[in-house]
Order: sequence, then C-alpha cells, then structure tokens
Amino acid sequence: MRPNVGPKLVCFCLLLLAAVQVGLARGLDRDLPGARDPAGVERFSESVIIGYRVEDGQSTRMPLGPWVAGRSKGDWKKSLEVAGRRTRILYLIPRTVGSREVMKHYREVLGRAGYEMLYACVGEDECGTSVAHFYAEEAQGKRLTDSYLLKRAFSGDSAKDPWILVGERRSGGAEAHLFVFGAYQDNYADSGAGERVAVFVEGVEAARSTAKPTGDVIDAQELARSMAEEGHAVLYAIGFESERSTTLLPDSGPQLEAMARMLSESPDLSVYIVGHTDNQGNLDGNLDLSRRRATEVVQTLILNYGIPGERLTPRGVASLAPVATNATPEGRARNRRIELVPR
Repeated sequence: MRPNVGPKLVCFCLLLLAAVQVGLARGLDRDLPGARDPAGVERFSESVIIGYRVEDGQSTRMPLGPWVAGRSKGDWKKSLEVAGRRTRILYLIPRTVGSREVMKHYREVLGRAGYEMLYACVGEDECGTSVAHFYAEEAQGKRLTDSYLLKRAFSGDSAKDPWILVGERRSGGAEAHLFVFGAYQDNYADSGAGERVAVFVEGVEAARSTAKPTGDVIDAQELARSMAEEGHAVLYAIGFESERSTTLLPDSGPQLEAMARMLSESPDLSVYIVGHTDNQGNLDGNLDLSRRRATEVVQTLILNYGIPGERLTPRGVASLAPVATNATPEGRARNRRIELVPR
C-alpha cells in the first residue's frame, strides 16, 4: 500500500530544502569571522573569504617555477622555502568575473604594495599541467582542511585558466612573501562554491631578528693565518636579519671590514665565500638560501669595499658540512655560518 503523502508534508520538505539552500548561500556570501586580507593586498571587489588560517613559526615552499606532474604526486620545478608567520586564505570571486581579470587585479595590487615579482605564469603551458593539484597534495601543506568545502576547492581536474603570482617585499628589516594562485574551478562539496574563480593566497611574514652575530670578529691577520694554516676561515660574526633572510645585519660590518682588509693586503688571493645552514627545512631550500647569503656577502664586498668581483666566488652547501649536531639549538647555531676558502 502506497503511503499517503499529504500536501502539508510536501510543503514542509520544500521549505526545509529552501532553508538549507539559503543557509549555504549565506555561508558563501560573507567573510568568515575574523578573516581579513593580507596587509596592503586588497582583495578583488566583492570576493568573499571562505577559508582562513594563521599560524606562527611555519615553514613552507613557494613556487619559482612550473608544477611538474608525476605518476603519484607532483612538485614545483623550483621553489623558495620561507618561514615565519603564515596566513592562508581562500577567496570566492563573483561568478561573472573571469580568471585573467582577477590576475590583473592582484598583479597591480602587489606592485602598489611594494612586492617584487619573483615568479609569474598564466595557463597550464606556463604554470604546468594539472597545476591546481598542488592544493590537494598533502606534501605541499597548502590545503585548508577545516571543512569538506575547503578541502574540495579546485576539485579534480576542474581548474581552468590557472595563474600564479609570487612576490617578495622587504621593509624596515622585515620580509614578506606572498603566493597567489587563481583559477576557474569546481567544488564537488558544494556547487555554490564551484563554477567560478577561486583564489588561494599564502603569505609568510618574517619579522626582523633582534639577534646579533653569534661570534667574535676575526681580524685580518688571523684570517690570513687561518686560511694559510687551516685551509679555511670560519666566520660567526656575520649575521642575517631573520631565519630565511639574505639581508646582512649592520653588526656584520666589522667582520666584513676585516675580510676586505685581508683581501686588500693579499692581492693575489682569490676565495670562495661559502654559505652554510642548519638542517631545518628541506635541502633544496637550504641550498638556495646558503647560496644567496654567500652572494650577498660577495656583493657587499664588491660594492662597499671595492674588492674585485673576479676574486670572489659565492657558493652554498646548505647543511651538507655540519660542524656540530643539528639536534640542539646550540649546534644549529654553530652550523649557520659563512666560510672563506682559498680558490
């Protein structure tokens, strides 16, 4: 016998369905409580923040090259590791807006905010096949996981017309890095969040370090002796503004002056300037950081002290030549250093 479904029950079900749909719509038409744009980086007009997370003391990698898809997982062809206070934001853009229009907005905003562009790409030909898969890759650590809705952004292979902007800003000794990814996409958890452009923003701020260089200045005479007798000189009186910074601390000046004096007194001597790190973070990121720090020392010796560039060769070896354990803060501090090696 068929149950008798009365008009009152049908009406109630329709009202309930409408209420659920209205509830979903309301959840997608206003920002999450407490969510806000990154400082100086204004969102696209009428877009809404549906995902937001801020964490201190985080390390992450930002792309400097295209996504390379693999059989089981992919990775960036080249990336930069940064650390500090990390903010992740997921925006929904109004349905009538195209992906390229949003990219144009963010490129202009980043420029006005003082960001130097480190990497930019448009489309899968430039950004890499299936580039949106980075969001779901657990190893990348990008995805917001507070809800199924956030997990399913850029669902499957739905992303179209993707683009990436990665910028760096330095101001008052502080560093900020920003990774912005946008694409037209679908969201299999909620159609209200799909069939429109979504934008993922990841920002990392590294505050200026109050630490000073960890060692005493080695004078020019002792540098020359160490180079001749021990084959290298280890410098702990050169420091950088933050954990991942390449900006020299002002207190590094006396050691740089001693290096320049030693090189001026030994005009036939050419050297490698070698950057070393601890083992925090990944090897590729530390290789890049150690090389860039060595390059900063070389450029300072050339520009500020008049040492000929052909006598100076920067190299970075990351954590591959430790002088102490990386299991303790004291050991890691000893491993972070600059060395002079005769060439």
